[in-house]
Formats: sequence, C-alpha cells, structure tokens
Amino acid sequence: MDYLPLFHALSETPCLVIGGGSVATRKVRLLLDAKALVTIISPDLNDELSLLLVDGKIKHHKRRYTAGDTQGFGLVICATNNPTTNNQVSNEAKSQHIPVNVVDQPALCSFIFPAIVDRSPMIIAVSSGGSAPVLSRTLRAKLETLLPHTLGNLAELSVKFRQTVKEHFTNVAQRRIFWERIFSGPIADMCYQGLHKKAEKALLNLLAQTDDVKANGKVYLVGGGPGDPELLTLKALRILQLADIIVYDRLVSPEVLNLARRDAERVYVGKQRSDHAVSQEGINALLINLAKQGKRVVRLKGGDPFMFGRGGEEIETLVDENIAFEVVPGITAASGCASYSGIPLTHRDHAQSCLFVTGHLKDNTVNLDWEQLAKPNQTIVIYMGLIGLRQISEKLIERGLAASTPVALVQKGTTAEHLVIISDLHHIADKVDELKPKPPTLIIIGSVVTLHKKLNWSQE
Repeated sequence: MDYLPLFHALSETPCLVIGGGSVATRKVRLLLDAKALVTIISPDLNDELSLLLVDGKIKHHKRRYTAGDTQGFGLVICATNNPTTNNQVSNEAKSQHIPVNVVDQPALCSFIFPAIVDRSPMIIAVSSGGSAPVLSRTLRAKLETLLPHTLGNLAELSVKFRQTVKEHFTNVAQRRIFWERIFSGPIADMCYQGLHKKAEKALLNLLAQTDDVKANGKVYLVGGGPGDPELLTLKALRILQLADIIVYDRLVSPEVLNLARRDAERVYVGKQRSDHAVSQEGINALLINLAKQGKRVVRLKGGDPFMFGRGGEEIETLVDENIAFEVVPGITAASGCASYSGIPLTHRDHAQSCLFVTGHLKDNTVNLDWEQLAKPNQTIVIYMGLIGLRQISEKLIERGLAASTPVALVQKGTTAEHLVIISDLHHIADKVDELKPKPPTLIIIGSVVTLHKKLNWSQE
C-alpha cells in the first residue's frame, strides 16, 4: 500500500489552489464541498471560477506564484502546466509539512485525490495510487450504480440515534448486531424512500424489544476455497464480513483472509506435517470458549471444510456443548486445482468415477485400499500426498495399475503460484524430487490427465 487512505477535515481551513483553469476548477469544487476557505493564485480565472469569486465563495490573487505563497495554508493544490512552478510549490509545501497535491504528478505529491462517491455523510473513495486514474473512475462509476442515492439518509439515522443505542446496549457486540439489523432490513428501505419519521419510529420500537444481554455466540464453519479469492462463495464473503473473530488454517490464502472484516480478530491455528500451531483438541476448545463469550466465530478452512478438513470433528464438539453453528461449503481443492489445470475429473472417454483419498503418512506408511484404487476407468485424487508420493506410485503399480498411467501434481492450485507437473506413475516421484514443488499440492492420477495440454486455459 503506497498511500494510506485518510479523510481530511477541511471545514474553515485555508486552502491554496495555484492555477485558474478547468483542472483547478474541479479541485476547487471539492474543497468548497468540504467547506474549506479557498484562495486561488493565478493570472486569470475561467468563467466558473470568476462566478465563484463574484459570489464571494473564493479569494483570488491575480498574479503568478511566488516563493513563500504557501505559508499559512493547511493544504495546497498546484494545477499548472509549468514544471518549474510545480516543483517549487511541491518542495516549499513539503518543507513546511503542508499537504500538497500537484495534479497528475504523483511524485511531487504528499497526497492524491481519489475518485469519490458522495452519499453524504457517507463518502466512498477509490484510488489506484495515481497509477491508473481511469480505472479508479471506472470503479467509481460502478459503485454509483450499486449504491442508493439516498444512502446518506441511513447514515443520518445512525448519527441521530447513535447515542441512544449506545446507552441502551452495554455490550458492544450486541450493539453492533443491532445496527447490522437496521442497515440490512426494512428500516433501511424506509430511509431510502425518504420515510424518515416511519424509520425512526420503527428503530425505537425495535430497540424497545431488544434486551441488553450478552449476544449468543455462534460458530460458522466456512470453506475458503482453493486459493483464488474469486472462488469464495457469496455466503462465505457475507459471513466473513460479520465475524468477530476468524480462526484460520495455513491453507487459507492471504487474498481470501483480506476479504474479512478489518477489525475482526484473527487467530492462526495452521497445521502441517510435524508442525501443529495448535492441536485439534486445542482448536475444538478454542471454538467452544469463543462462542461461549458471545462471539461470532468463523472457522475458516482452505477448500471445503468437510473434505479432509476435519470439519465434522469440530462441529461434533459444538453439538456436545449445545453451541449454535452453521456450515458454509467451499470449492474443494480437487475441483479448483483440476479445473484450473484443464483436467476434468470425469470424462465419458476416460473416467466414469472419481475417488478422493488422503495420502497422509502415518507411521511412515500410506494405508489405502490399493485394490480399489488400481481399478481402470476412474480418476484418483490424492490430498496431502507429496511426502508419500513414491510409495503411492509403487503400491499402485504393484496392484496392476500401468506404470504409464498419467499423473499430474498441482502446486498451490488456482493461485498465482499455480504449477502443474505432468508425468506418469513410474517417473512422477523422480520428477518431483527434481523440481521440488511447494505445498500445498494435489495429485491427480488417471487418463483424464492427458487432456491437460489440450484443455489448459489458466496458464499461458
């Protein structure tokens, strides 16, 4: 993040704009909307700025910029096409620690203007850090179509009753839940329609019906998908935005985690071979303890929580403790990795069934139903099979599966580090030893792997 987004209070603050053309005019409009006291230095003013001067809304010094002009101002904008002036203004303002913006020259700026969606008192800002202003404006245009033009009415309702609600609820979590009900229910619709008195009465009625008690805790077992944040379900995204605390494992991608509510607490409980940050028993106890504190807990797992994710074990303990829970499925690694590798798990000409197994080593051995796995016309998908890959290959060949059977090993599927290693049962372990892929990995065995080259769409 090259710029920290901030909202600057400029009411009654003296602000300087250098330049009198159309670019300067756009900045002056924003400053006046923010109730700033605007002074312009420019030999000439365009028609719009001249009218603002006549109306007494701005001050004007009819001359060019000279050294020392920035002194005494709380913010400076330079909107000229003179490189010398732009550099001088930037250096002078920065030397006095005055925020300065030189239009279209990010290197000379200490702050930049975002694209703004104004639903006062709600303000939404979109910025590319000055690198792609057209993209910022495009995103702003999309937001304009999505957000009601009367959204500000809802914010004003919140302002009016904020203290009343705060005094009613001593529990912060319950207070937040109350406002979430207001913002996503029929009272919000009343505000959008301009039915202010009706909305206020409904809010007070709902407040009177809501006791000041500790909120009931709940655990959401959420599948975070295989890595690509765009594969997260809409329901998973909504619940991530509601969470008080997120308990996540190592297979959850940073991009998915970044979609969670910013002020939600995050607890890492990742497990990998011979390195368990928290034991499974510890995770179970943690979920129970947090829920009993009245927290809305998201147990976020990579892929799908019921596919080798021990999700069933975790909710069993919640049932035993009479704790409310909900399960949100996710796109499992098998589906995501195979799809992004151009490998259909079933295909009329190649495989009429698909088996999902875990290749996790126990006592340095892989214990699977080898006879079942070695049957023809099926696809085998192996989770956690990287360490035991050589043993898996040998066992399958011993049980009659051809040594030439195609194999794909997918590294970090659906992410920017997605990599597919193609070989056969006889050679895959040697190739993996040579290339040293990084976990997590997924292994796909079967004739469908031959379609990878033809159907691969996600990699150039």
